[in-house]
Amino acid sequence: MTKRRFSDQFKRESVRLLRDSGKRITPIARELGISTSLLARWRRQVDAEEKNGLTPDDVDELKRLRRENARLREEVEILGKATAFFASRKP
Repeated sequence: MTKRRFSDQFKRESVRLLRDSGKRITPIARELGISTSLLARWRRQVDAEEKNGLTPDDVDELKRLRRENARLREEVEILGKATAFFASRKP
């Protein structure tokens, strides 16, 4: 069984339908042919996007950039220590 993939637009439209219909999550999920847990996850994601203005891709990129920034800071610290070590050595 292959995993179905849904576009971001479909996810947002599904959440909009859920909000605007006044129906409970189970009948909406059934109409869309998806599980209630999946629709609930999409709703949480859309709520989080609206709250902080970041898409899930933005959040992933931010995490990646923070890891890269930490790694680069560590490299700069190591290079600084190496520079100081070699500068203090007498020829």
